[in-house]
Amino acid sequence: MEQGLTGLIGGSGLGNVLADKIEDAKFCDVTTPFGKPSDRIMIGRIGKRRVAFINRHGQGHKLSPSEVPYAANIFALKKLGAHAIIATCAVGSLRSSIRPGELVIVDQFIDKTFRRQSSFFEGYGAVHTEMAQPTCNRLGDIIAEAARKLAVRTHRKGTYVGMEGPMFSTRAESLMHRIMGGDLIGMTAMPEAKLAREAQMCYSLVALVSDYDCWKPQKKRRDKQELLREIIGNLNRASGHCLKLIETILVNKHELVCEECDCRRSLDLAVWTDAKSISATQKRKLAVLFE
Repeated sequence: MEQGLTGLIGGSGLGNVLADKIEDAKFCDVTTPFGKPSDRIMIGRIGKRRVAFINRHGQGHKLSPSEVPYAANIFALKKLGAHAIIATCAVGSLRSSIRPGELVIVDQFIDKTFRRQSSFFEGYGAVHTEMAQPTCNRLGDIIAEAARKLAVRTHRKGTYVGMEGPMFSTRAESLMHRIMGGDLIGMTAMPEAKLAREAQMCYSLVALVSDYDCWKPQKKRRDKQELLREIIGNLNRASGHCLKLIETILVNKHELVCEECDCRRSLDLAVWTDAKSISATQKRKLAVLFE
């Protein structure tokens, strides 16, 4: 285990680009009780900051959102010693005020996924973690401050609707998500954020807006290839901004890993099962989460 590591999770649009910025890199094959992570974890540095990076979809973007081993990814980062995570992902916008090419620091979630392992504690006992504030507000403020200094158009708050996929929404669903209070739609941040909370890790998500979701009608008879080029262009623009933002955060002297943060004590009152009723095998299996 290495101390002082900051975990980075790269999604669509930023995965390989972010990996290219890591210096003195070495790759780690990490075993977990939940199978193999999406890929080998790259440990190195950006500036003077030690980072542990994982590409959420694996090399060649081979894993669909429903196939990403979220539990293994989070467990592996925690096992290596990362206590804070900055994650990125591509999203569609559900609001006119959140435009393609912009960034959003997500602060809330609506979880509509149903095929994924959403807890580490199945078979362990009754463990109920607090999720009212599902991301680390302290880490979010650090990211927002860096964005202001860079003049990168970044929204400080946004509610992310996590859908199962792999198909995109119907228009009726997209309109429903707006009524529900969603600002963004994506497929990968849940149950990632839930698992990070169970692992007692500070977690912040920077969403890269690629387009408006289908609630907003497209121009009639628009060429599909033209639309695809526009979406890719938006995502590339957002990726450039996000890369600059993350590099700025990592080379500054902000305390990204704070052992006094409430996120680092999220299991203090969460375990409701009597300790005597939890098997020694289960305790050993999940000991990393309680560190």
